[in-house]
Amino acid sequence: MILSPLSQADRYSALHPRFAAAFAFLRRADLKDLAPGRYDIDGNNLFALITNGPGRGWDAGRLESHRAYMDIQYVADGIDQMGWKSTPTCTQPQGEFDTAKDVVLYDDTPNAYVATGPGSFTIFFPEDAHTPLRSEGNLHKVVVKIAIA
Repeated sequence: MILSPLSQADRYSALHPRFAAAFAFLRRADLKDLAPGRYDIDGNNLFALITNGPGRGWDAGRLESHRAYMDIQYVADGIDQMGWKSTPTCTQPQGEFDTAKDVVLYDDTPNAYVATGPGSFTIFFPEDAHTPLRSEGNLHKVVVKIAIA
């Protein structure tokens, strides 16, 4: 997992060939004006999901992890108290991995919480189970999904 302000994103671009395009999308001047929904950057290889509304609250949500995609979760407004736990140490899956949705949920408790404020992002790799949208207030977020393959 990585936590960083967007102003420092270039230092992470070399980690994956699609990261530069992902960060370019997050730097769009009109980002805060885009309506909630999906925005294709490179089809299913790279796309953004924009949400703007109330968070789930501190006690809501479950840890989740992905296999086909990495997440860059950017907070445009609000503070997201995201939970984190190493995926290999999760022992309480709620069910089987859902290949169609690229997700498995866990009943495990996060080992750490990361307060991610406006202008900052987290990168979650498949090894990072995470619980997003843990805000009591309004969150304006952009989740960029990056295909690993």
